[in-house]
Amino acid sequence: MSQRLGEGGGSSAGTETGLRTAYRPAAGRTIRPAPAAARLRKPSWRDPRLLLGVLLVLGSVAGVVALVDSADRTTQVYAVRHDIAPGSPVRGEDLVAVPVRLGGAEKRYLTVSEGVPPDVVAGTVLREGELVALSALAEPATLDRKPVGLRVEDPLPASTETGSRVDIWAAMPNAQNGFDEPERLIEAAEISELTVTESALGANRSTELLVLVDDSDLPLLLSALSNQAKVTVVSNPAAGK
Repeated sequence: MSQRLGEGGGSSAGTETGLRTAYRPAAGRTIRPAPAAARLRKPSWRDPRLLLGVLLVLGSVAGVVALVDSADRTTQVYAVRHDIAPGSPVRGEDLVAVPVRLGGAEKRYLTVSEGVPPDVVAGTVLREGELVALSALAEPATLDRKPVGLRVEDPLPASTETGSRVDIWAAMPNAQNGFDEPERLIEAAEISELTVTESALGANRSTELLVLVDDSDLPLLLSALSNQAKVTVVSNPAAGK
């Protein structure tokens, strides 16, 4: 029995020796301690990542506020108080200030802060209530159309108004106290003013027009008028489209 115990004891000692030999580090090498586990640290205001995030949030909020503010901002712009014919002066008393939201389009209109330019005229028909676009204003010297007065006896369509387009025909007098075949002198002339007059009993009715005529067409029309030509005005609604 003692021999078996001795054998058992010898086996145990050999095992411990073997374990010490198995875990003995090789020559020239050292065992490094395992790295300590990283601990979560409370973020600091000095952390550049936190500061960058705060700046991004503030920038986004400022952008939204600026966008809403610009969309809600109104601008005082001039609107037309009454119809203004092309070539007619545009003065302060002809306009009224109105607050409107135009956004980036306010550069296209005449604002109250800019004021009404001196010696400016309407380059086209300005209708009551519409905003005054800068492109609709002109200097008198730049206009290449002149208003010419016409009086016609034949009625015009009820839809004819300031800004409508008409063709002007003329029949020249001949030697037989009659008139030649009418010829179209001007196509798509713009009406700048229109007035319908009637006699006291309503028996006679005539229309007085101011039409804008290009400088190149003026001699032909003025020659017809001075030679007592019979002038007829025909509505041309398709020309204004």
